[in-house]
Amino acid sequence: MNRSLQATVAELKTVAISPRVKPELLVSGARGSHDRSDFLLVKMITSAGVAGIGEVSATLTWSGEDSTTAQHVIDTVLRPALIGKPLTPVAELEAAMDTVLAGHPFTKAGISIALWDAYARTLDVPLAVALGGPRRTDIAVKCSLSGNGERLRTGLEHARAAGFEAYKIKIGMDVPTDVARLRELRELVGSDAFIGLDANGGYSRTAARRAGRLLLPYEPAFFEQPVQPGDLPGMASLRDLGLPIVADESVFGMDDLMAVLAADAADVISLYVGKSGGPGRAVAMGRIAAAAGLDVIIGSNGELGVGAAAQLHVACALDRLSEEIPSDIIGAHYYTSDILAGGLDATGVRARLGDGPGLGVTLTEDLEAAFR
Repeated sequence: MNRSLQATVAELKTVAISPRVKPELLVSGARGSHDRSDFLLVKMITSAGVAGIGEVSATLTWSGEDSTTAQHVIDTVLRPALIGKPLTPVAELEAAMDTVLAGHPFTKAGISIALWDAYARTLDVPLAVALGGPRRTDIAVKCSLSGNGERLRTGLEHARAAGFEAYKIKIGMDVPTDVARLRELRELVGSDAFIGLDANGGYSRTAARRAGRLLLPYEPAFFEQPVQPGDLPGMASLRDLGLPIVADESVFGMDDLMAVLAADAADVISLYVGKSGGPGRAVAMGRIAAAAGLDVIIGSNGELGVGAAAQLHVACALDRLSEEIPSDIIGAHYYTSDILAGGLDATGVRARLGDGPGLGVTLTEDLEAAFR
């Protein structure tokens, strides 16, 4: 066996970051606004000297996690559980994290990304290869927009300037206002442009059905999380609207996915590396969804460059990825500054897999120095 594959987890370092979202692209939805990301970068170094990087892309409104909670649980339970353990198989390290810590999927995912990155770098292959792929190398992407009037127009202007051609509009707050928002966006982008709907679970069943009927004339491409995450019967009841129903907040881990499949509650599953608990688990969930005949897209919690790179590799390794709905691999497009010195090939139209080992990205010099 390659001696590097017998290496152990030697060090686990972290750096907190709080990048600001560009004001013109600030996203507001039924779960509030996202104007700053209190994330945590992770670096794992093996006993063989191989380093892997990860990103805890966590927000309090999504999972009750951010850089502060992540730092606490890493220091108190996760680092002690991992240091000295063999790097392979990575699944054993993920299981070890579950043993000592309930919940906290985004924090575990940040460490898992670093573990998988180090593993793939040890093999000298891209992460998508280590995950069983790639099945594709080019991923279509879209941009989230919100607000009405001047705010919507400004957001669209900046999204277009960044190269975006497909969009998702935030709804789920007030049906008449939501209808006006979609109508305005459709007028701005034209009849052929791709627009999806994301309610973030903000509607009741009655409001969701009313909204769906009123929004249909403006030709939305999908209806994401129309009702509360736990209302799977309500999700299922809306599938007769004639719009693909996307399950997002309803699906964090494998148990959630199985419940959605059992309830026949969705046409498409929005997978996150963070919600799933890491790249390997996201691919495993995608495999189950594909076996059940459901398409998968990659969703976003506003990931920066490292998180976006993990999204890209997972998307390329999935058994089945929607060819109709672009994913949300947006990287640093929303932020005033990025954390990468290079390596991520992503535009407003698509993200393309590179051939570098692991995630294939490098941090800026100042962030590399912060880990020392």
